[in-house]
Amino acid sequence: MSTATTIYHNPRCSKSRQTLALLEDNGISPTIVEYLKEPPDAATLERLLEMLGCSPRELMRTKESVYAELNLDDPALSNADLIAAMQANPILIERPIVVQGERAVIGRPPENALALV
Repeated sequence: MSTATTIYHNPRCSKSRQTLALLEDNGISPTIVEYLKEPPDAATLERLLEMLGCSPRELMRTKESVYAELNLDDPALSNADLIAAMQANPILIERPIVVQGERAVIGRPPENALALV
C-alpha cells in the first residue's frame, strides 16, 4: 500500500485495539499516535474534522465526565472553543480515528476502517 495510514489510538480502548488489529490483519502497518500522550494540535483537529466531515461536537465523547464538568454541551460554545477543549482534554476525542491520505474514518465499529483499505 502506497498511502500511509495513521491511527489515533488509545491502547486501553477495546474498539481502538480491534481496529488496529483489523488494519494489521489486512496488511496495513499504520503509524500509531497515542493521542492521550501526544494530543493533536488545533490545526490537526481541524484537518481531521474536515476529513471526517463532522463538527467538533460530533467528534467528542459526550459521556466523559470532563464533558459535563466543562459544560461543553453549552450551545453558545464555538467550534474553536470545542476544539480547544479537545486539545486540552484529549480523552474527549472519539476513538479510534484512522487516516489514509485525504480520507479519515472513526473506527466505531472497527469495520469502518476497511473503507480505507
